[in-house]
Amino acid sequence: MAQCPKTILSLTAEEVLALKKGINFKKNQEEGKCYIIYKDDRGLRACRNQCKHQGGLFIKDIEDMDGQTVRCTKHYWKLNVSTMRYVNPPDSFEQDELDIIWVDGGIELVELNPPDPWLSDPKMTEELLPGEVTITYMTHACMELKFGGKTMFFDPWLIGPAFARGWWLLHKPPEDAFERLCRADAIYISHMHSDHLSYPTLKMLAAHQPDVPIYVGDTSRPVFWYLDKSGVQLTNINVVPFGVWRNIDEHLRFMIMMDGVHPEMDTCIIVQYKGHMILNTVDCTRPNGGRLPENVALMMSDFAGGASGFPMSFTGGRYTESWKAEFIRNERKKLLNYKAQLVKSLQPKIYCPFAGYFVEAHPSDRYLKETNMKNNPEELNSLINKLSPSTLTWTPKPGAVLDLGLAQKNPSDSSMAITDPPPGTQLYMDTWDFDLYVNNLNAANTEDIFKHDSWIQFYYSWAGFLDYNLVARVIETDEEFQPLPGGYDYLVDFLDLSFPKQRPEREHAYLEVRNRVGVIRHVVRNGLLWDDLYIGFQNRISREPDIYHHRFWNHFQTQLPTVGPDWDSFLQKVKMEESEEAGVNNCKLF
Repeated sequence: MAQCPKTILSLTAEEVLALKKGINFKKNQEEGKCYIIYKDDRGLRACRNQCKHQGGLFIKDIEDMDGQTVRCTKHYWKLNVSTMRYVNPPDSFEQDELDIIWVDGGIELVELNPPDPWLSDPKMTEELLPGEVTITYMTHACMELKFGGKTMFFDPWLIGPAFARGWWLLHKPPEDAFERLCRADAIYISHMHSDHLSYPTLKMLAAHQPDVPIYVGDTSRPVFWYLDKSGVQLTNINVVPFGVWRNIDEHLRFMIMMDGVHPEMDTCIIVQYKGHMILNTVDCTRPNGGRLPENVALMMSDFAGGASGFPMSFTGGRYTESWKAEFIRNERKKLLNYKAQLVKSLQPKIYCPFAGYFVEAHPSDRYLKETNMKNNPEELNSLINKLSPSTLTWTPKPGAVLDLGLAQKNPSDSSMAITDPPPGTQLYMDTWDFDLYVNNLNAANTEDIFKHDSWIQFYYSWAGFLDYNLVARVIETDEEFQPLPGGYDYLVDFLDLSFPKQRPEREHAYLEVRNRVGVIRHVVRNGLLWDDLYIGFQNRISREPDIYHHRFWNHFQTQLPTVGPDWDSFLQKVKMEESEEAGVNNCKLF
């Protein structure tokens, strides 16, 4: 996709002369966007005032005596503006630098934005009849969209948990949700996280309709990288290039776009029918690099927060219960304001908060359920109504239907366009099949590979992460995160991928990770990403110093090999070594 230059901030010659040495914060008064300009003897450098992690605003770092570092207000990441490298966490991102063009002593900051690919091959907007386009909310991020005679589904998670056993559905899907899924003409799956790519749901789908067309973006980590090992027999998976219209029929088409922060895995989608656009940004932090269509017929996005192990899974140091509670309150408020401002800037005709309806329902996760507070969709919609009164908001209930044709005929009255489920309909889950799924995880506990402690070296060698000055202590635990009697408790030195009995004497970063035994062994046995542990709240973490090790977590959450460990060859090698050792011992007897 070609990029196009755009001037996003201009300074006159007088304003350039007024820049002080070091860090300068500047704002585009028309757009309200903020920028950072760094000045030294070599000249000027510039970037957006936006953290590349999760979009937080930078402020002056009071701990920096050299005047080169700014600190993010969201998660305290630090950026050295003189080098455009993040220094906390180390070895993580580089900041995208803006081009500086000199014009008569003044400057223009120029950004190479992603283009507006949805403008290619424009379609005339046609009037919609009542009932022609309907959107039915199923649960979490799952929506059914009907366009004339075609049906499309988004991210079907209808049964089972996500992230091992950490997330469970909050809303009860309609009774006929699965039957409707089987009749879909197209299914879009946004990314590989298991609250969007639900293998339990897809396993049921494959048993009834294995050839239903499924569409995913062309991410560097394939969305279905685990399909072969999962045993799910789907036969019509289509990988779609970014920024290109894909036609379903003469009136219906869609376009998948990448996330600017996590292009290796996250995507979003625009669906267009008779010229009317539906924008679903899903979980993207900066969808399409922050450039999105305005005035769409319907916009959906995540809203809730709480979808991370930080800070709820962290212990020690500053991570007291009061600190966590205050952090969560502030973060949820920031997220709420960000989503409301995004809607205000894009001015969709209708906005729907979704992809945040999960609960830490398992009894062993009661602490998370009570403390990991989420945003209230009604509160977000109320804020949007104040900031953007022309936007109709919809807080979905399972089985509720939005009629886009009726909504456009009566843009100020949602009562005509939205049909809620009948009175007495069960909206919330009150029972979950914990035993079925937890027992499936725990089946890995008795695998033969864990009878031999050499599995540790075999696994981490397969994982392929090294040359990083971090020592991790990994402890298998019970349900309450207490060390498991007879469980493994070991050190990994990632500088040289050794497994010492004690921490090395050299200066090093240290990470202690306590994992529930059933989940960590399931992850290790199947070569899964560590999202099941981290996002699923299945571990407890402490660290010294208290910094985020981006390279480590990014590797184990997104970069592990797509082909799992060869445990069969491991066991064969172990048996061969045991046989050779037994032979040597027998010889010694004689």
